[in-house]
Amino acid sequence: MLLAIDVGNTNTVFAVFADDGTLKGEWRSASDTKKTADELAVWLNSLMAMKKLSHKDIDAAIIASVVPAMVFNLKKLCQVYFGCEAMVVGDEGLDLGIEVVLPNPEEVGADRLVNGLAASQKYHGPLIIIDFGTATTFDVIDGDGRYLGGAIAPGINLSIEALHMAAAKLPRVAIKKPKKAIGTSTTEAMQSGIFWGYVGLIEGMVARIMKEYGERMKVIGTGGLAPLFAEATTRIETTDADLTMQGLLAIYQRNKK
Repeated sequence: MLLAIDVGNTNTVFAVFADDGTLKGEWRSASDTKKTADELAVWLNSLMAMKKLSHKDIDAAIIASVVPAMVFNLKKLCQVYFGCEAMVVGDEGLDLGIEVVLPNPEEVGADRLVNGLAASQKYHGPLIIIDFGTATTFDVIDGDGRYLGGAIAPGINLSIEALHMAAAKLPRVAIKKPKKAIGTSTTEAMQSGIFWGYVGLIEGMVARIMKEYGERMKVIGTGGLAPLFAEATTRIETTDADLTMQGLLAIYQRNKK
């Protein structure tokens, strides 16, 4: 079985795939550079056992990370507790199966390339992939499956925290779809600005990207908040929560010996 690990700035997702590609289990942990391989092993093995899985079932691993400081302990986790050398997205010689048409391809985050590969294989281009994570990213894939670039905006939770930290009288608020744009309290006004502001961001960026690209594009949303925003705008055609993990599986299958 394959252990796939996606390290984001906020959360790290672990998933186990059977040899036929069936997802057997998926778990989420806060991304923490201080967690040792031993601590991760205790946590992960306990959760795997609840799915009737054992560390002995794992014979391969792949890691995509935007937090370089976590890679060492994750590779050690795979070596010591799962008996395998993990593939790492971005390592020299690893074939990602996606061409990056940029002056400096190495600058693109691993998660964005993995998403691009998975979306291209599943939905076919041209595509815009919107990932609602620590940052809200817009990635563009052309009809030939090539990565053309995109845009990066502050994530929703990051924006909420920045408002709270920078303005003494503004509280932390939950992300929800307000019934109306005109808030009649501070909380309602913040929720309106955050939610409808991000809907405006999505619609405006998608329209601008399509105009620049010159043709109609499919828009795929991924990340935990994608379904919430997909309900509020017709610009997002479909949501896919497992896009990154499916991309990691595809890269592993492409590179396995």
